[in-house]
Amino acid sequence: MAENKAEVLAGAAVLAAALGFMIYAGAGSGYGPQAQSYPLRASFRSVEGITAGSDVRLAGVKVGSITSLTLNPATFFADATILVDQTLQLPADSQIVISSEGLLGGNFVELIPGGALENLAPGDEIEDTQGAVSLISLLMKFVGGKSDSADEGTTP
Repeated sequence: MAENKAEVLAGAAVLAAALGFMIYAGAGSGYGPQAQSYPLRASFRSVEGITAGSDVRLAGVKVGSITSLTLNPATFFADATILVDQTLQLPADSQIVISSEGLLGGNFVELIPGGALENLAPGDEIEDTQGAVSLISLLMKFVGGKSDSADEGTTP
């Protein structure tokens, strides 16, 4: 009988530890409760490499996350909703850009504060956006394109 109690207690401890790790992982990835944040909207030409849950950073520091991405059938742009830390008051002329962590790194969303005196309110739209730049298409243009400077020295 004492063995069964010890097994039950060990099983309960394992389940409690697993639940604790799940809560910790959910909060760390941005899927946990977001009570200290407010929503903003933005519309991008391309959101390549960005998904719901992607980081939103300011000066390299995570200040929020992407909560949803939907296609706008009227504009054919990707509409994004982001949650930003409540303590961060962004000027109304701020910019939002999809940036890359490097040649082999992933993409994230970067906020670039403007200089306006008015701040963005919860639910406002950041109008100055820059979508993702495809590295593959840039390389293809570089490799396949002709250079104008090569044609300058020749005469027809």
